[in-house]
Amino acid sequence: MMDLDLWPIGNCQVSALVDRGGRFVWGCVPRVDGDPLFSALVGGETPEAGFWSVELEECVSTEQTYRRNTPILVTRHTDLAGNAIEVIDFCPYFRRMGRSYRPMAFARIVRPLAGSPRIRMRLRPTSGWGGSCASRVGGSNHLRFQLDDLAMRLTTNAPVGMVHEERVFRLERPLHFFLGPDEAFQGDIAATLDAMLGETEEEWREWVRGLAIPLEWQEVVIRSAISLKLCQHAETGAIVAALTTSIPEHAGSQRNWDYRYCWIRDAYYTVQALNRLGALDVLEAYLGYLRNIVDGARGGHIQPLYGVLGEGVLEERFAPDLAGYRGMGPVRVGNQAYAQIQHDAYGQIVLSNAQAFFDQRLFRMAGVEDFEALEKVGERAWDYHDQPDAGLWELRTRQSVHTYSAAMCWAACDRLANAAQALGLEARRAFWQDRADHIRARIETAAWREDTRRLSATFSGDDLDASLIQLLDLRFLSPGDPRFVDTLTAVEAGLRRGSHMLRYATEDDFGLPETAFNVCTFWLIEALHFTGRGADARALFEEMLTRRTAAGLLSEDIDPVSGELWGNYPQTYSLVGMINCAALLSKPWSSIR
Repeated sequence: MMDLDLWPIGNCQVSALVDRGGRFVWGCVPRVDGDPLFSALVGGETPEAGFWSVELEECVSTEQTYRRNTPILVTRHTDLAGNAIEVIDFCPYFRRMGRSYRPMAFARIVRPLAGSPRIRMRLRPTSGWGGSCASRVGGSNHLRFQLDDLAMRLTTNAPVGMVHEERVFRLERPLHFFLGPDEAFQGDIAATLDAMLGETEEEWREWVRGLAIPLEWQEVVIRSAISLKLCQHAETGAIVAALTTSIPEHAGSQRNWDYRYCWIRDAYYTVQALNRLGALDVLEAYLGYLRNIVDGARGGHIQPLYGVLGEGVLEERFAPDLAGYRGMGPVRVGNQAYAQIQHDAYGQIVLSNAQAFFDQRLFRMAGVEDFEALEKVGERAWDYHDQPDAGLWELRTRQSVHTYSAAMCWAACDRLANAAQALGLEARRAFWQDRADHIRARIETAAWREDTRRLSATFSGDDLDASLIQLLDLRFLSPGDPRFVDTLTAVEAGLRRGSHMLRYATEDDFGLPETAFNVCTFWLIEALHFTGRGADARALFEEMLTRRTAAGLLSEDIDPVSGELWGNYPQTYSLVGMINCAALLSKPWSSIR
């Protein structure tokens, strides 16, 4: 049965998810939001296509690990007689002739380790969202696969006929496979892929070497950071919310969404976490993407999400040829949330840009022109701070004035005041600070419920929502503020289920939620720490780490009873939560010096 115990590989152009048997079961071309070449993950209970496997005859054990500080996956298979093979999976990623080399390609190196192993390769790509994909032997060293919109070529030094017909053969020497665009492969396949492997490994290790990681939980932070970087589309700087689509939030829920797009909110949290590690390359690339989004809006409406090339229209449709994860369809392509009204986006745009006015390490610091462009975003925040929207949880059938959205609008004005001060624009600082103060007063009046002694998630009701915890991270409230302490107590009592936090516990468009939202648990951990419950925070964090997959990652949701992971994977929110909590709770480096 399919599960989410998957290992991502990628190069910030394409990515793939590899299951515990070493099969590629998910991967899209020509980029993360494209057509799945490997679709088995959402192909039903026993998909007959949409995967790429290297199978050892009579295999009895499989072990997997990443090469240290890289997304290069090594899978070792052993058979009944002790014969063994090693499969190395990666997407080439390194500097070449002054440019980043990140082809639309997947590489596999298969090596004999012991005895006389016999293997079978099954490469069964799909096209057109689960449709068949014609293949033919294209020459003595390659196979050709015709997709709907492009052609792919497998170049190899393996016996092509045996691969094409999926025959078993003895592995007596290392074999190399390069699945990429349908064009001639330059150079000796073995020597070239071995060199690519070495250069890719060096590139990732150099990137990790530059991270400012905490003393404790280093492997957790490094793996989360690498996986977050895999969620960035290097060409534009866009950061997708997850690598997958349509993994249900819980069994049979119909809450199957396509997360392969750039949410302004999710990307803000991602760059915030990576900034704490000093990964400024991700921030700078994303800010370039954001500037184009703001320019395109021309001072007008900002959508909650965009395509990785900045596309504004992401019409949602079904893929009927795919049965869904474990047969739990539908499989959705596109996301209709692009048409929603979510006012928190204005705050997240300004917050993402705020560091650029202060950080002298950046190649391109923000200046007056950038500030003036962001003022247009601030105007929208001011105009809509107390107007109804769909909220951060993207409710599809009703709107309210959400406290979280209003607080983000406050943050937009507050941080614009900070930026103006950094630029020496005193009049603009006073202007934006006055607006921030006005919004703060409006929130404090409209969201506070004196009878229940807590803030409400909406201005009109008395609603509990985990997003209220974020008022601490935004610096809207301080840890010692009695209003925050009382609100945290209410949220924990109403939404905590054992070691996990729900987003909310009321019915939405699809009924009552059944799974917890992983990032909300990490928000709780942060709040526990700041309100003096450090031991509780540390214990809860350690428990959350036991919920990770073998690859060290988390999806969006978790069943609070069984601990099973649900929702799209790997999910940036969840990875951000692990980074932020590790950095917050770790002992300082000075403790060992």
